[in-house]
Amino acid sequence: MTERSRGKRWNGANVKRKKLGSVSLDLVPGPDNPRNSEGAFLTLENGEILYAYSRYKGDSQADEATADLCLLRSGDDGRTFGEESIILTCEGEGGVNAMSLSLMHMKNGDIGLFYLVRTTYTLLRMFLRRSRDGGRTWGERVLCTPQEGFFVVNNDRVIRLSDGRILIPAAFHRTGLRGDMEEGTRFFDSRAEDVFFYSDDDGVTWETAAGKCSMPYSGSCRSGLQEPGAVELSPGCLWGWARTDLGRQYEMFSLDNGNTWTACQPSRFTSPNGPLSMKRDEKGVLYAVWNPIPQYNGREEPEMIFLGGRTPLVIAASRDNGRTFTEPVSFEEEPDHGYCYCAMHFTKEALLLAYCAGGPEDGICLARTRIRRIPLSQLEEFV
Repeated sequence: MTERSRGKRWNGANVKRKKLGSVSLDLVPGPDNPRNSEGAFLTLENGEILYAYSRYKGDSQADEATADLCLLRSGDDGRTFGEESIILTCEGEGGVNAMSLSLMHMKNGDIGLFYLVRTTYTLLRMFLRRSRDGGRTWGERVLCTPQEGFFVVNNDRVIRLSDGRILIPAAFHRTGLRGDMEEGTRFFDSRAEDVFFYSDDDGVTWETAAGKCSMPYSGSCRSGLQEPGAVELSPGCLWGWARTDLGRQYEMFSLDNGNTWTACQPSRFTSPNGPLSMKRDEKGVLYAVWNPIPQYNGREEPEMIFLGGRTPLVIAASRDNGRTFTEPVSFEEEPDHGYCYCAMHFTKEALLLAYCAGGPEDGICLARTRIRRIPLSQLEEFV
């Protein structure tokens, strides 16, 4: 076990509780809009804040249901959002849906929109489009995942490294038809392995990193390494993580800009099989947001809604580059709601969080998105 992986293990007993910030907006499901989920923020040069997310249509809330990409704008540092517009449709992308997006400033001044397009049950790929007018129109798309396959990339996960490289952490799932079953019978291998795609020319061309990371064989693990993320600790040194069904996030490291990775190992972050988000503020402080209680045998869950153990939602800070973290602070903890897929964005005045926050009235925890604004003064005082 590495020095970085050591530290206090968290559980519900040592989680602090605090009302952090206020809710700016709840994107609730409605008629012909069964789900709103998994978005990302970006601040424009004029101070306007964009929030883009997947707006589902029809009557299905499933991941593979039809969904477009929608954009909201804020002119008051994330206190309110409005001016809703559809920026991409799944039909226009030639796919079943578009989801799991990231936003980024490109070197030439464009806005970069990274998003997944699900074409078939065996094909899920990431594309990049650029905007030169603040997100009102978008250029031609570029394929970022040059391999054929099913690549899951979470929302708000695409990062730019200190040397300018753009890195996409992805979970590869094997899919296809079973040879010993009736024609047309599909299979999906839930045991993901992590691969990484990168661009060294600001998104014009893309390559697949030589190294990948897989879970050592375990008869008790059915997740593999799902929904990976990464942050840069120092130039060229990356800290990666992925969700698992083994009671905690697993971590891995790269010392060469994401080209190769160490073997994975259990991290300090206990969790159910749900995502962890982590970002650094302008002062260099790392903030992590996740669900700290594993989905242990006997843990009670509401029968009327899928939660996957994704409550409470907590935040913790590291002021020593990930060596230690503060005691987590719980800011969402309704037992019949689920909180996950958190986008994080720092403004000059606040931390904006956007995450799934559905309850029984929404059908599933993924159906509703909540945008929360936490003033930096409160964040620094209590986290």
